[in-house]
Formats: sequence, structure tokens, C-alpha cells
Amino acid sequence: MINKVNKNSERVKRHVRLRHNLVGTTARPRLCVYKSLNHIYAQIIDDETQKTLVACNTTQKEVAAKVKDKTNKEQARFVGEQIGKLALKAKIKTVVFDRGGYLYTGRVKELAEGARAAGLEF
Repeated sequence: MINKVNKNSERVKRHVRLRHNLVGTTARPRLCVYKSLNHIYAQIIDDETQKTLVACNTTQKEVAAKVKDKTNKEQARFVGEQIGKLALKAKIKTVVFDRGGYLYTGRVKELAEGARAAGLEF
């Protein structure tokens, strides 16, 4: 019998391993990414105060209306640009990128590039 690898449990292991060294501070909060099959979520978190400073995802009504007919990568780039704009409004210029255990390719890469294009530094 073939043992099938559970991709999500492998991702969670990678995320736990990464989070040992990755901490968002007040001066440089953490940009956290989560993706499901249909949506992508991004939030900027201050780990010292345990508060979410800014959040954006494809389930929000105003974002969902704009990304309705786009591909997954285009949606991720749009969410990245939106999170970058919201962060700059909240006077956040630099962040630590937490890819959530996902490989830096596809939608995660597009979100990061969108955030960089909006003006975030990481």
C-alpha cells in the first residue's frame, strides 16, 4: 500500500520551524500569508502586542468585486498591492515576510511582489 504524504501537515511543520526565528516587532511587524484553495489572506501582525495591524483577503466584499474575473495569481498580486497600500497608510514601511510554510512560488510570490510594488520593504 502506498503511503500518501499529507501536504498540509508538511507545510505546518515548515511553518513551525520558520517561526522559531521569525518575529514581528513594533518597529518591523510580520506580514503573514495564508492560502486556501479558493482564497488568499494576508495580514500584518505585531507579535509583541499580539495585534493584527492591517489585513486584506479575497473574501472581503470590495476586494472580491475587483478580483472576480481574475486568475489566482492576479488575485494574489492585487491582495499584495492592497496590503501594501494599507500598510503605508498605517505608517508601516518595513515588514518581515512570513510565507506560512508555503514555498516561495506561485501565489505567495505574486503577493510578495505586489506588496513590494506598493512600497513595502522586506
